[in-house]
Order: sequence, then structure tokens, then C-alpha cells
Amino acid sequence: MEPASTQRHRVVIVGGGFGGVRAAKALAGAPVDITLIDRTNHHLFQPLLYQVATGVLSAGQIAPALRSLFRRQRNVRVLLGEVEDVDLERRTVRTVAEHALDVPYDTLIVAAGATHSYFGRDDWAAMAPGMKTLDDATRVRSRILSAFELAEQADDPAEQAEWLTFAIVGAGPTGVELAGQVATLANRVLRKEYRCIDTRRARVLLLDAAPSVLGPLPEPLRRRAERDLRDLGIEVELGAPVTEISRFELTIGSGEDARRIRARTVIWAAGVKASPLAALLAERSGGAVDRAGRLEVAPDLTLPGRPEVFAVGDMIALPDVPGTAQPAIQEGKYVGRVVRDRLRGREAPPPFRYRDLGTMAVIGRTRAVADLFGRVRVRGFPAFMVWGVVHLAYLVGWGNRFEAVARWMWTILARNRRERLISLLGLVPEEAARQELDALRAAARDRHDAADGAGPLADAASGTRR
Repeated sequence: MEPASTQRHRVVIVGGGFGGVRAAKALAGAPVDITLIDRTNHHLFQPLLYQVATGVLSAGQIAPALRSLFRRQRNVRVLLGEVEDVDLERRTVRTVAEHALDVPYDTLIVAAGATHSYFGRDDWAAMAPGMKTLDDATRVRSRILSAFELAEQADDPAEQAEWLTFAIVGAGPTGVELAGQVATLANRVLRKEYRCIDTRRARVLLLDAAPSVLGPLPEPLRRRAERDLRDLGIEVELGAPVTEISRFELTIGSGEDARRIRARTVIWAAGVKASPLAALLAERSGGAVDRAGRLEVAPDLTLPGRPEVFAVGDMIALPDVPGTAQPAIQEGKYVGRVVRDRLRGREAPPPFRYRDLGTMAVIGRTRAVADLFGRVRVRGFPAFMVWGVVHLAYLVGWGNRFEAVARWMWTILARNRRERLISLLGLVPEEAARQELDALRAAARDRHDAADGAGPLADAASGTRR
């Protein structure tokens, strides 16, 4: 590799989520060459993922292509691949897709996000898919809509009831919003479209081991949200830990208090854990992770002893900072400013400080709760309007914003949803797709190792061979 002193400063960003994209945008116009690496080709607006899963919005409206976001920012190069290793001594990132590449850096920003946590029961993933990616949303949507289709075909009333039972595990914002949309589907959107079943007989269960819904919100708003959920016909069961999930059944509690519920659609919204890259960076740097696998970082978001390596977003542990979009956005902007100041020879900025803008959740058309700046509490339709404005403000692209408003208006006025396709691929267990992808990556690694042993290796940053 060429010495850093003979070329522009090289910044590698791992992850095209909120933190990674904001860091890259903050470095627009800076004398740096940025390589942004992501395992997908799009930036995902995750807070609206549940609306893709329930047919309100299309995938493209919340997931613009990364290359389109940076087409005018000439100092950004986008690479499709999954980072599997980081060499802190050589300052390289190993990424694998069709080819394995070693990408050199002078500054590394890791914003790899988080994934599902089944609390040690990863075997539940096949029966209870979560929602972190577009593929997850497509899978969940296909399962929900297929359940109504298969209930229509069932002759046995007991089997019909099982297909019309939807169990959502986790009463945080994702679980609450998803439960509200499934109930709306059953009670308003689909009720005139089937001939052998009454979709209004569908049971939507919201289960959580916690004593309340929407734990981060103040108690009055939690009570209001729970009342709104029950008014929609959703069965809210709190203090109800799920202890077993099988193909057509889940178990709540244990021992003599255990109860079994027959449900053929279970959706997981209960827990998250940091990307495996957090543990990898901790191992490479001698750092530490918390119980959720989140990486412990210095106050300026760098790895201890590695000032050239930053970590942001859901994968890091900071006191009193939640794992939501707002902290990732603020952290990405902060890191971009730190890098700029370093290049200009300025003094280091003060430690990162999170500004809490609030928490909100929408349950139905006029049912929402919002806690703004930790001081202002809004309920009902005003909270729904605040929620809409805030989400539109952070949705990327004016076209997507206009389309989202049009879809929301259509959904409210016409009581219909256009995005109701059932994907057969979405019904394939995720594990099968993962195994095929792992096989492709293993082949790429073998080719890389063979080329490395023979001599020349493609340098991803410069296009030369060494």
C-alpha cells in the first residue's frame, strides 16, 4: 500500500444506515476519499419498515439506493460486500461479496447496526421472523397475507382460528406499531374481500415479559397507548414471557403457570443485539462489549487506544443513549465534524453529547403518543401529525416524501393498500437463503486466499494490483 502522506486521506465507512450515511454526508467537500461498504445496495429507513410489512408503503419508498444518494458527492465510492475482518495494525478492512477485497484506510468509521436477539434461542428464527431488513419485511408481509389466504381455504374452524391468530412478541415501538397495523388490516382493509372467513375474527396478540408497553415513554403515555391497543381489539398480555415457540404454537410462562397458544403466525419484535463487528473490534483492540454485544467506546466515539477508528449507532454502548435512529444520526454528524477538525489541525471537539428529541409511536389512524424533548406529551391525532412530520423530515428524497404522504392519504380515505403481494421467496426460511449466501462468500474467500498466496491482489482503493 502507498503511504498515506502521498495521497488524500482515506476514510472507510462500514454500514449505509443512519450513522454511516450521515458521516459520509458530513464529509462532503472535505479533502478525503470515502469508501462506503454495505452488505446491501440501499439505505434503509428502518422506523417505517413495519409499514412495508403491512402493505402501506413500498420498499423503494423507504430504501433509496446508496449510489443514488451519493451520485453528486464525488468523493464517495460505494462497495457492495460484507465486512468480515478488520486489521487494526495494517489498517485494512476485509470485505467479501463475489470477490474478497482488502480496503485500506486512514480513518475507519464502523456503523454496522444491530440484528435480532432471540435471547439464546436462535432456533426460533425460522418460526418467528423479526424485522430489521427489507427481506425481513417482505417475509413478514408474505406470512401475514398468506395466513388470511390459508384461513379462507381451511374447512376446520379450529384450523381457521389458528391461521387467524397473529402473535407479536415484544411491546416496544416496533411491536406496538405492527400490532396496530395488523389489526387495521383485519378489521378495515380486508373485511369485505373474503367469502368464507370474517377477517374481523382475527386475534392479534401483543406479548411482552415487561410490565408495560413502550417502556421508554412516561407512564401516562404508556397507559394511553395500552388503552388504544385494546380499543382496536388487540389482546395485550404483559408480564408474559414467551418460553417456547414451535411451528404452530407458542408457550407463555413455565411450570404450572405455562399456557399454550395455537398461532400459525408469530412475529418477533422483542430484542436486538449488536452486529458481530462490535465483538470483532473489541477482540482486535482489547476492548469490551456489554450484555447486548454493544461495543464500549471512548467519549469521542473512538476505540480506546485507536483514535483513527470510530464506531457509531446501535452497535455501541453509551450511557443513557437509546439504540434508535436519532442517536445514530447525531453520532454520524459528530464523527464527520471530528474528522474535518483533525484534517484542519484544530483542537479536538468536546465529547459527543446526545440531544434527546423524544420518542413516539403510532398505533392507528388517530391513535398515537409522543414524548417530545422529554417535556411535551402529545396524544391522539396531534401526536399522529407530529409523528408524520418527523418521519417525513428524515425520509430521504422529496419524491419519497410526496409518495409517502399520498400513500398515507390513500390508506386513510380509501381503506385500501396497494402493496399486498405475497412473495413465494419470502416464504422460504431465512436459514436456507443464508446458507446459500455463506457458500458464495466462502468461495470468494478461497479465491482471495489463492490470489494472495500467488502474489498479486487487487487493491480496492486504487484499482492497482500488488
